[in-house]
Amino acid sequence: MSRNNCFFQISMMVITVAAALMSCNRNTVYDHYEHTPLKGWERMDTLMFGIGPMASAARYNQEIGIRISGEYPFMSVSLIVEQHVFPAGTVRCDTVDCHFIGNDGMIKGRGVGSFQYMFPFAVSDLNEGDSIAVYIRHNMKRETLPGISDVGLRVSRQ
Repeated sequence: MSRNNCFFQISMMVITVAAALMSCNRNTVYDHYEHTPLKGWERMDTLMFGIGPMASAARYNQEIGIRISGEYPFMSVSLIVEQHVFPAGTVRCDTVDCHFIGNDGMIKGRGVGSFQYMFPFAVSDLNEGDSIAVYIRHNMKRETLPGISDVGLRVSRQ
């Protein structure tokens, strides 16, 4: 094995390990996406996310992730987000307006051809053992929304 080839392999290994360590976020306790039909997400097709018991009492950030294709016809989407916390039985219902284009006219998401967006929607103080059920549906005038491929939920400890 040549010296250059060995150096290249070691360099690639170091870069791979560094990238893996940087991408890990130990504060993320839940990160999951549900698929929607690209031909159209129906208004009454509610997506459900069940988050198991929290390991510790803390303040948690919650974000909605949306992946869209070029088929999506609007610059934003309005979502109804309903959150149930157990065993307390508290319910929180919010309308979240997700704008894909900034005031400067630039796309806020990341990607090429298909874009991913993250929108913060809640900060919750949860106790150890609390579980959450989150229900998301769109609240647009159009009954069926084409071009939304996935909707997700990320919960992270502050």
